[in-house]
Amino acid sequence: MKRAELILLGATALWGFTFPAMKVSLDYVPPVLFLSYRFGLASFLMLLLFESKVLKRETLFEGFILGLTLFFGHGFQIVGLEYTTASNSAFITSLYVVFTPFIGHFLIGEKVKARDFTSLAVALAGLYLISGASGSMGLGDALTALCALSFAFQIVFVQRFGYRDYLSLSFWQIFWNFIFSTVFALFFEPLSVPTSALPWAGIVYTAVFGTVIAFTLQVRYQRETTAYRAALVYSMEPIFGSLSAFLLLGERFTGRSLLGALLIMAGVWNEIRKAD
Repeated sequence: MKRAELILLGATALWGFTFPAMKVSLDYVPPVLFLSYRFGLASFLMLLLFESKVLKRETLFEGFILGLTLFFGHGFQIVGLEYTTASNSAFITSLYVVFTPFIGHFLIGEKVKARDFTSLAVALAGLYLISGASGSMGLGDALTALCALSFAFQIVFVQRFGYRDYLSLSFWQIFWNFIFSTVFALFFEPLSVPTSALPWAGIVYTAVFGTVIAFTLQVRYQRETTAYRAALVYSMEPIFGSLSAFLLLGERFTGRSLLGALLIMAGVWNEIRKAD
C-alpha cells in the first residue's frame, strides 16, 4: 500500500470513530445544530492554523460544491442516527463506494461495468436486511442511504477538483458546510448551547479529528492514488465505525443485521477489487 493510501486509511479510522461521538451527542443537541458547531469550530481552527493560506478565491466555487455535498451527506447521516444504530449507520454509509461509479459516469464520464451493477445489487440486498427486512425501510436507514449517495458525489468532485490548492479547497468545503448547517438550524431547530461536557467532547472530536485533519488529508492525498484505490481504503470506515460503536456504546448486531452488513461489505469489496 502506498504512503498516501496509508494516510487515507488513518483518515478513514478518524471518520469511523465519529459515529459513536455523534450518536451520544444527539441526546444533548439537535442534529444539524451539532453540525453547525462541528464545522464552525473546524473552520475557526483552520483559519487559526493556516491564516490567509486557506482564503484563496480561486477555490471558492469548488469549495461551495464540495460543501453542499458534505452538508447533505452529514445532514442525512446525523438525522438518520436519531433513528438507527451507530453500527447500521456506519455500514449503510459505506454504500457510497458502490454509488461512486454511477455518479462518476454521469459527472466525469467514467465507464460503468457489469461488476458495478452486481455490486449494487448485492449491497442493496444487504441494506434490505440491515434495515429490518420489511416491506418499508426504517427512516434512519433510508436517510443514511441518501447520505451515502451524497458522499459519492463528494468523492467524485474531490477527484475532479484534486488539482486545486488542497488547503483552501478543504477550508472552503468545511466553511460552506458550516454556513448551510447554521442557516438550516436557525430556521428548523431550537437553538441551544450544550451545558454538559459529553456533547462538547463529541463536537471537539468530530471538528478536530473527523473534519480538520481527516478532510484535509483526503483532499491532499487522494490525488496521489486512483478513485478506486481510494474507495478501497474508505471501505474500511464501517469496520472502524462498528468497532467503535461496540467498544464505546456496547452495540451488537442481530443475526439478520450481521448478514446485511456482510452483504454490504461484499458489494463494496466486489466494487473496489477493480482498484487492484
